[in-house]
Amino acid sequence: MSQQASRQVNEQANGHFDRSQHGHLVIVGGHEDRENSKDILSRFVQLSGGTQGTIAVITAASRVPDEMWRRYDKVFREIGVRDVIRVDLPDRATANDAGLAARVRKCEGIWMTGGDQKRLLAMIGGTLLDEAMHGALKESGACIGGTSAGASAMCGHMLADGKADLLPEKGSVSLGAGLGFVQRVVIDQHFSERHRLARLLTIVAQNPYLLGIGIDEDTALVVERGVGIEVIGAGSVTVVDGRTMISNVADIPAGGTPQLIDVRLHLLPTASSFALPEEIHHPHQLPPGATRDTPAALNDFVRNVTKRNPLS
Repeated sequence: MSQQASRQVNEQANGHFDRSQHGHLVIVGGHEDRENSKDILSRFVQLSGGTQGTIAVITAASRVPDEMWRRYDKVFREIGVRDVIRVDLPDRATANDAGLAARVRKCEGIWMTGGDQKRLLAMIGGTLLDEAMHGALKESGACIGGTSAGASAMCGHMLADGKADLLPEKGSVSLGAGLGFVQRVVIDQHFSERHRLARLLTIVAQNPYLLGIGIDEDTALVVERGVGIEVIGAGSVTVVDGRTMISNVADIPAGGTPQLIDVRLHLLPTASSFALPEEIHHPHQLPPGATRDTPAALNDFVRNVTKRNPLS
């Protein structure tokens, strides 16, 4: 990651520092620690302008939005954030309110809570609020964070429904349109805790164009756009790459288990950190634990998730 990102990671004094112009994503597998060290949420605050930045909390994924708002308002204020605003969305029309969108567009951090990602997309997908979030990230260098459903919603191809308990199962999982902060990936959460490898393999078998990302609870994949990635928290991030896969998935009936040959799986435990080689000019720019040389097998993954997709 960049020298600026490394400085932000280590700076704790009063949380006041310059925002990165790259923009960040903090993609959380759910159940992040909100009681003790609050490591993931503290990092989100750091990347959102520090305690003097403004954080918007979007609770649209949840059927108990008041409870979600109280939960995150409390924890962000405990971390020291002075300005936490609620984005209350009783209906889709509210997400198309120009005044609300303009207010969110100016925020240094935007946090999406857990719940149901289909509900979240039905409420904000394609609205002025959606557009404002992309503008904040891509033009102002804001930080977009999401946990559980808020994590799944970040990609262009969103895991919408379904399960595969023990083995991959053709037709058991469906995808929908997501918010598109990252493309050509699909994100699953609560990954190890809910034994979701078979589900992710099902998605990749049917959609080998996509890279599968599974994020454990209390774990985050931190993306600095155009620069690099880092894994923080208590668990790991699993990456499933089926682009060179040999499979009979097209020839078996729905409900069948496909052959999956030559599927690559990468396990990135906490403190894993990889930067694009062209972004590392001096050794002191490497964050603690990072490697100068991203393994060739991970190059495409890192390039893809850090791609600076144009504002659209």
